[in-house]
Amino acid sequence: MGAGKRGLITAAVTVVCAVTVLAVPGTAFAAPSPTPTPSPSASSTTGTNKDLEAVREKLDDLYHDAAVATDAYNAAEEAADQQSAAIVALAKKIVKGQEKLAQLKKRAGAAAAAQYRTGGLPDEAQLMLSDNPQQFLDGTGRVLQGQRATKGLIAEMTRTQEDLEQYAKDASAQWDKLEANRKAKAAAKKKVKKQIAAAEELESQLEKEEKERLARLEQEAAYQAQTAWLDSGILAEINGKASAQGKKAVEYATAQIGKPYEWGAEGPGSYDCSGLTSQAWASAGQGIPRTSQQQWKQLKHVDIKDMRPGDLIIYNSDASHVAMYIGDGAIIHAPRPGRTVTIAGAGTMPILAVVRPDA
Repeated sequence: MGAGKRGLITAAVTVVCAVTVLAVPGTAFAAPSPTPTPSPSASSTTGTNKDLEAVREKLDDLYHDAAVATDAYNAAEEAADQQSAAIVALAKKIVKGQEKLAQLKKRAGAAAAAQYRTGGLPDEAQLMLSDNPQQFLDGTGRVLQGQRATKGLIAEMTRTQEDLEQYAKDASAQWDKLEANRKAKAAAKKKVKKQIAAAEELESQLEKEEKERLARLEQEAAYQAQTAWLDSGILAEINGKASAQGKKAVEYATAQIGKPYEWGAEGPGSYDCSGLTSQAWASAGQGIPRTSQQQWKQLKHVDIKDMRPGDLIIYNSDASHVAMYIGDGAIIHAPRPGRTVTIAGAGTMPILAVVRPDA
């Protein structure tokens, strides 16, 4: 990598500048440069930097737990939607099966009535009473055909009844799963709200000056992580070009910058992390799983050096966060409650894997 490009990598740029450089090939994203930590004499008397660092770590834990619970909520919601659709489909099958059974019963009744009209006489007696033996023999052939048809009719009725019983069992099982997922969804929703409320309560206890210092600490932590990632030389190995679908996904995600994070949201006014990535790829004509964990489990994994714009970066050991890589060492993501969809450095969080929706 040339000295000019390395200079751009190590130079600190603002988020506004980062948005601008997206259109310029060969540039790289670096997080805003850290503000020097204030000296103890300049610090607020209500809390030291060590105290604020503990607050930052606690907030990270609370928002991380909220993200995990959000993933659980989204998974339960997706499963409940699928089960509701399955129940509707089974209900339609049951209705059609009942209609078919009614028609089969009607045909069976007609066959029974026809047999009754023959008087139930033995074949020998009908031959003796017949004025035309050939006509009788022809009729006997038709009777044999009718008997075979009746057996087929009975067999079809039996299969239809068995199908209806199975449909009913399947519908009952799907209903039980639906109820279980509704409970899981409610429990996850409760946990999300609890974790967010705890984080907001913790932040509300800080003075204005402390909040400003806390923001600087967050910026510094992100800067250090991104710098370490870039200093590994990884960006020199990443040369992948976006696919046609990847470009569309990036365009969609970029258009959402500035919209608020909202857990469980899939747009268009707000998003959570996987809501943004799943909708971006849906706009490109590629459906992907709803949650970050399922995106990690189901989509094809690629090496970091092979990633290209549009690929998704899964973060944290439990796959609790996801962002879209947009090139030049940058990502677009919906960070957490209280934040908006934004651009950040790809290395600002611990990377678990890179996955490709359009592999």
